Amino acid sequence: MRPGINSIILVIFLLLLDIYVFQAIRAIVYTSAPRVRNITYSIYWVISLGTVAIILLLPYINWENWPPTFKSYVIALFMGLVVAKLLITVFLLVDDLRRVVLWLFRKIAGEKAPDTTAIADGISRSQFLNKLGLLAGGSFFATLMYGLSNKYNYRVHKIKLAFNHLPAAFKGLRIVQLSDIHSGSFANREAVLKGIELVNAQKPDLVLFTGDLVNNTADEMEPWMDVFSQVKAPMGVFSTLGNHDYGDYVFWPDKTPDGHSVMRQQNLERLKAVHGELGWKLMMNESVTLERGGEQIALLGVENWSAVKRFPRYGDLKRTYEGVSHIPFKILLSHDPTHWDAQVRPHYPDIALTLAGHTHGMQFGVEIPGFKWSPAQYFYKEWAGLYKEGMQHLYVNRGFGFLGYPGRVGVLPEITVIDLV
Repeated sequence: MRPGINSIILVIFLLLLDIYVFQAIRAIVYTSAPRVRNITYSIYWVISLGTVAIILLLPYINWENWPPTFKSYVIALFMGLVVAKLLITVFLLVDDLRRVVLWLFRKIAGEKAPDTTAIADGISRSQFLNKLGLLAGGSFFATLMYGLSNKYNYRVHKIKLAFNHLPAAFKGLRIVQLSDIHSGSFANREAVLKGIELVNAQKPDLVLFTGDLVNNTADEMEPWMDVFSQVKAPMGVFSTLGNHDYGDYVFWPDKTPDGHSVMRQQNLERLKAVHGELGWKLMMNESVTLERGGEQIALLGVENWSAVKRFPRYGDLKRTYEGVSHIPFKILLSHDPTHWDAQVRPHYPDIALTLAGHTHGMQFGVEIPGFKWSPAQYFYKEWAGLYKEGMQHLYVNRGFGFLGYPGRVGVLPEITVIDLV
C-alpha cells in the first residue's frame, strides 16, 4: 500500500512549512558559534524530517494496531509541532509583509537606503519578529507538553444553587456530576482510582453521569469496571449516553448502504449492559421520581441530542418529560449543552437544572477568578461551568477523562459538586 494523495499533500505542506520556519531559526543563530549552529540545525531537521518519514511510512507500519495510548502521544506531539510552527509563521508573514510594503514605498519614493531601523538596543524589527515568533511557538509547544502531566489532575468544583420551588425535603441535597469519562483513553489505573476515591470523598446523595463513557466501543470499559463500580450514592447513580457511546465513529464491516449495522447495535446493547453492571441506572429517554421526606423531584435523562448537525440526535425530550410533567422541580441529564438553548429553555421552562458535558472545555484554556477563555467558546455558547437564564440553570462539566490530546492545559478534569440549598 502506497501513501495516498492526502499524505503526499500533507508532506509537501510540512516541508514548505519547515523550510519557511527554518529561515527564522537560521537568522537567530547565524552569528552563533559554528558548533551551536550545527547542533541547532541538526536537531531541527532530524525532528522535521522524522515527522515526514513517519507520515510516509504509515501504510507500512500497521498504524491502526498500535496501542491507543501511544498513538495519542504521537498525534499530540505531531499536532503540537505543527501548530507551533504555524504560530511562528504568523510572525514571519508579518515581517515579510512589512518588508514588501517598505520595498514598495522605497521604490515609489526612489530611496535606496537599507532598512536599518531598530526598535531597541540595535535589534532590528526583523530580528524582533523572528524571536517573538520563535518564543510564541516554543511556548505553545512547551505548554502542550506540560499539559500531558495534567490529564489525571482532578479538580473538584463546588457550587451552591438555590431554587424557590425546591421541596424542603431536598434542601441540602448533594449531587456529584461526572461526564466524559472516555475510558478508552486511560492508561494509569492508580491515577483513575484516586479520582474515583475523590468522588466518593464528596459524600454525594446522588451521582449523575452525563455521557461518553467510552471513546468508541463498549470493550474499552472492561479494564475499568471494578474501578467505576466503586462510585456509590445513597439515592443512586444515574447516567445517560453521549455521542461517542453509540459507536458512530467506528467502521463496522457489516454496515449496509442505509447505515444499518448489527455489530454496531450489539456494541450499543453491550454498553447499555455495562451501565447496569456498574450499578448505574441508564436513562434512555426516560424519567424517574426521587422521593425524600415524603416529597418528590423528577430526574430526566435523554439520549444524545445536539443542535450541531454533525452530532447525533437520538434524544426525545418530549417523551422523557411526559411521565413527570406534574412534578414542579426537574433535573435533566443531557450530554450536549447546545440542547439547552435549542429545546430545553424554549419549550420546557420548568426544567430547573440541566447537566451537560461534551465540550471538555477543549482541554485547553485559561481559568482564573473572574476570567475564563478557551477555544471552546468559539464553538459553544455554553462550554464550561454554570449558566443561568431566568429561573433555569445549566451546568457544563469539563469532563473526567480526555480524548485526542492526552493532556489538559488550564482546563483540568472535573468532579462537580452541586449543593441544593
